[in-house]
Amino acid sequence: MSVNHHKETIQALLSPLGITLNGDQPWDIQVHNERFYKRVMSDGALGLGESYMDGWWDSPSLDQFLTRILRSDLPQKFRSNFKYALLALQARLFNMQKLKRAFQVGKEHYDVGNDLYVRMLDKRLLYTCAYWKNAKNLDEAQEAKLDLVCRKIGLREGMTVLDLGCGWGGFAIYAAEKYGAKVTGVTVSKRQVELARERAKGLPVDIRLQDYRTVEGQYDRVVSIGIMEHVGYKNYRTYMQVADRCLKEDGIAFIHTIGGNNSEKSSNPWTNKYIFPNGMIPSITQLGKAMENIFVMEDWHNFGPDYDTTLMAWHENFEKAWPELKDKYGERFYRMWRYYLLSSAAGFRARYTQLWQIVMTKPGREQPDCRLN
Repeated sequence: MSVNHHKETIQALLSPLGITLNGDQPWDIQVHNERFYKRVMSDGALGLGESYMDGWWDSPSLDQFLTRILRSDLPQKFRSNFKYALLALQARLFNMQKLKRAFQVGKEHYDVGNDLYVRMLDKRLLYTCAYWKNAKNLDEAQEAKLDLVCRKIGLREGMTVLDLGCGWGGFAIYAAEKYGAKVTGVTVSKRQVELARERAKGLPVDIRLQDYRTVEGQYDRVVSIGIMEHVGYKNYRTYMQVADRCLKEDGIAFIHTIGGNNSEKSSNPWTNKYIFPNGMIPSITQLGKAMENIFVMEDWHNFGPDYDTTLMAWHENFEKAWPELKDKYGERFYRMWRYYLLSSAAGFRARYTQLWQIVMTKPGREQPDCRLN
């Protein structure tokens, strides 16, 4: 097919969304390479992201452009291409998040450079959605999120907490400092362990390089803030069994996770290739089935729009810091990271993705007062 045919097809798909090729609205796109049209038609989401990384197109407001895309049925129309089909087949045939592969995302994403994350995130280095209800800035919103978590799980002085996927230790340090808790945190990122241990010196916080499946012991509280997106649908039940095994009979388990409106068994090909290898967003059905006959669901709180605000704050910090980072990371990384942050913000703005906090207890326990939102 000719370039003009692909171009006409893409314009026909974009016109109902109010998007014009080479138009003058902020959400329009400027095409710099005519090969863009064929690439998107053949590779879908992967082609759209890669062609942006390669400088083949731009948009004055990338997040507005992608929000319009994600509010439409276009993503579904492109799911029949080969790249999606291959990922879906792999996910069905293999456990893409098995223990032997667990440390891949640590190496490829979280170990990319602590200098990047220190400049992009808040002062506590929290790489998950903040809670903006009464906050004026990112630091306040992340502190509010941490306090909300601690109150939902009824944290008290002297309690033991297992933090599955502890990142740079933000929650563990806060829980120890503000609530007097004793926290054990595990992560698959070596760089996170190094910095988290340094930041937690002098506190009752133990940070380990370890996959969640190998954790032993029993704790008053078991929390995970941003690990479920790496667990995978074949392992959701295993995660619940680990949380159950490590939780005392009268304890509380807590999950903070991105959530999807539909049950999927694979992820966006571009995101899988460049940002979160083997990542997968769970659905309500998948998590509900996984916790069945293990936990009682006490509270399920959605504040997905807050992730839009969080991601735009990260993007602002990233843009401000780029002059200090560009010599190390380079132009293609800049476009990749920018596309990642702004496409993610668009997903939450379009209500394509959600942010859930879930409180769970073991059957028979008295109901805790956890509905604080």
